[in-house]
Amino acid sequence: MKNWVLLGLILLFSGRISAQTEGKKDSLKSEKLPTIVLDSTTLARADSLKNVKKKWMPVPKTATRLALIPGAGQIYNRDYWKAPIVYLAFGGGLYTYYLNTIKYHDFLNAYKSFYILDKNDPAYGTKKKELASDDATVNVRVRNLLNTSSEYRDATESQIVRQKNYWRRNRGFAIIVTGLIYTLSIIEANVAAHLKTFDLSDDLTLNVSPKLNQPSMLTPTPGVRLVFNMK
Repeated sequence: MKNWVLLGLILLFSGRISAQTEGKKDSLKSEKLPTIVLDSTTLARADSLKNVKKKWMPVPKTATRLALIPGAGQIYNRDYWKAPIVYLAFGGGLYTYYLNTIKYHDFLNAYKSFYILDKNDPAYGTKKKELASDDATVNVRVRNLLNTSSEYRDATESQIVRQKNYWRRNRGFAIIVTGLIYTLSIIEANVAAHLKTFDLSDDLTLNVSPKLNQPSMLTPTPGVRLVFNMK
């Protein structure tokens, strides 16, 4: 009889343990994982971040080196509209130098015709006898402003000397102006590259807020704090 009672108790406890184990398994199966809901705004922001490209910034040193070639620095900075201005200014200066040079040589050759330039002649460097008078004239080629036409005119030595010196000064002035234009184009490319690296967006903000300062006093003192944020 005792054996039957013990057997019944063992079966009863084993049934309860198995029932509790199955209940725990069912509860684990029935638990659901937390779900993350993504709205259209979040997805749109994520897509926009993927499509954002890093803004191109010129390197000032590279712009300066390329500017040694007229107009190349402006093209590197992507200021394409400035390149024709540089080309016109630089080309105009060189063409002005060329025009003044050929006009100077016209009057220089006319001036030389007054003197004996044969080194084997004993009278080398002296004025020719037939042109020794102050009223003596020689033919000199006179060109118009842009060298599209020219004509020969008679001129005295003093007139030729004045014109020769005039075109020589203009030639020197033209080369100086051309050099200044070249230098300014290099400086402009460097400055433009530096300006493009500055942050001029809306992220530049100035925040004004109150603050309690306690430098070397026992009690805090009120004050104002200015915060300038650059992102």
